[in-house]
Amino acid sequence: MIHTINERVERLRLWMKENGFSAFVFPSSDPHNSEYVAGHWKSREWISGFSGSAGTAVITLEHAALWTDSRYFIAAEKELKGTDFQLMKLRVEGTPSVTGWLASELCGYESAVVGVDGNVNSFAEVSSMEQELTTRGNITVRMDADPLAVLWTDRPVIPDNKVCLHSLEYAGETTASKIGRIREYLSGRGADGLLVTALDEIAWVLNLRGSDVHCNPVFVSYLLISPGKVTLYINNVKLPAGVRGYLAAEHIEIEPYEAVVEGLRGYAGKSLLVDETAANYMLTTAVTFGKLCGGESPVATMKAVKNKAEQDGFRAAMLRDGIAMVKFLAWLKPAVEAGGQTEISLDERLTALRAEQPHFKGISFDTIVGYEAHGAIVHYEATPDTDVPVEPHGLVLIDSGAQYVDGTTDITRTIALGDLTDEQRRVYTLVLKGHIQLGMCRFPAGACGSQIDAIAREPLWREGYNYMHGTGHGVGSYLNVHEGPHQIRMEWKPAPLQAGMTVTNEPGLYLEGKFGVRIENTLLVVPAETTAFGDFLKFETLTLAPIDTTPIVLDMLNVEEREWLNGYHRRVYESLSPHLTEGEKEWLRIATLSI
Repeated sequence: MIHTINERVERLRLWMKENGFSAFVFPSSDPHNSEYVAGHWKSREWISGFSGSAGTAVITLEHAALWTDSRYFIAAEKELKGTDFQLMKLRVEGTPSVTGWLASELCGYESAVVGVDGNVNSFAEVSSMEQELTTRGNITVRMDADPLAVLWTDRPVIPDNKVCLHSLEYAGETTASKIGRIREYLSGRGADGLLVTALDEIAWVLNLRGSDVHCNPVFVSYLLISPGKVTLYINNVKLPAGVRGYLAAEHIEIEPYEAVVEGLRGYAGKSLLVDETAANYMLTTAVTFGKLCGGESPVATMKAVKNKAEQDGFRAAMLRDGIAMVKFLAWLKPAVEAGGQTEISLDERLTALRAEQPHFKGISFDTIVGYEAHGAIVHYEATPDTDVPVEPHGLVLIDSGAQYVDGTTDITRTIALGDLTDEQRRVYTLVLKGHIQLGMCRFPAGACGSQIDAIAREPLWREGYNYMHGTGHGVGSYLNVHEGPHQIRMEWKPAPLQAGMTVTNEPGLYLEGKFGVRIENTLLVVPAETTAFGDFLKFETLTLAPIDTTPIVLDMLNVEEREWLNGYHRRVYESLSPHLTEGEKEWLRIATLSI
């Protein structure tokens, strides 16, 4: 594998020399700016060998580097070992930006050319790169090439999986209503059309689902809302007769996926709203300049605020997911004590138990089962090469979720399998305190996640600890497990939290080479009260599964934190126990005893 990566880089460099490029940049995205992409667009992974969901690979004629964030530092170091790639740690002091590194690497060239594929880089990213490299030196950026179209000989084809209807029972709003709301928003912005490029936004607007991307129920397509008509650009073989009939009844026209550029060039309206931070360079530049209206798509926020049917669907999905989790947790410790269990076998057992639940459609992301030191690798995924036995001592971190037709789940539990160190107990309790404090908080309407992020971190900060990932992300309604625009994180994300939004609560702490702790529930933002100072919001915890109390240092929890945990556990027992066997019910009773 290591030799293969180096060989690929050398083949790329030969192509670059033949085609006049000094460097080439490979992002992680696809033409739709997706976080998780179909195999056809895993170009960065193919050229570098790094398998994480976020990162940028840059190759010059002499050197190569890969930028990624703290979730993947440990994994990236292992996967890049022995290759030409130098790991660049994002948001770590001293790490150069991509453009800064390129400017330094290419400073000796009389006329350097940097290549980016304009189909998988956003207009805003390309424009920023162009501006920075021009000001830093005599460096030109070209957007018209994809070297892997030639070099990647066994490249997967663009998926053509079938699209299916998403019932109004679970969607809660018709496509006509959603398009009407979008048009109303556009009118207020002085636009008469919208290009929708994000796959989950297209699925949400049309009340359709697909399976083109692993774990994400989306389908490869574009949606163009124009004056008087709506056009779906999609490979026609993906549409069964029932879906074609549904689209016709909704007055949605169908054109080939590849025809979107032609459709944009011939846009008949006066002003087309295109989100230049999300739409790729080639699409954005296809719109006649005078007709282009820059701005954020309204669909992301509309989708993020769940209607009553979607909220009820989440609650139902969380109930079934909680049943599966309890069955798994009741099985876990005896199975580990009996011997023969590994990280992969735990993953397989949990997935099988979820699959027994009604409306199960698959996992919502690849399960993370990290035992002891592996728990410190934030996005660790066990493979046959890394899989280790799970023994009756220490901590195992399990981050998992499922797709159900009525909701998407995301839950992390860190479980004590036997004897723990004092350090493990202390760290576990600090993370739990942060989780509880965020779960209890109330905040004024209009506040964003960045303004409440510190609530979850304060117990850790007080002890000199921190974690580098976000504290919370939105969760789709039988859609992507990560959705925005809202987030809870240290970095400034101004999108306000609104009643109806789902968001995770997942503080953690990771001690490299030792262990990791993360505790995660999915929350729903709901109204709290109205005071003389305005409307206030709070969180309803949707996830139903016990939090392990055995590692807790009880003296570290205050009265309010104990009351929250006891109240949560009462609700977990009351909600799940009627659906369990007598043995499982007794296990849950003990697991949820008051502390």
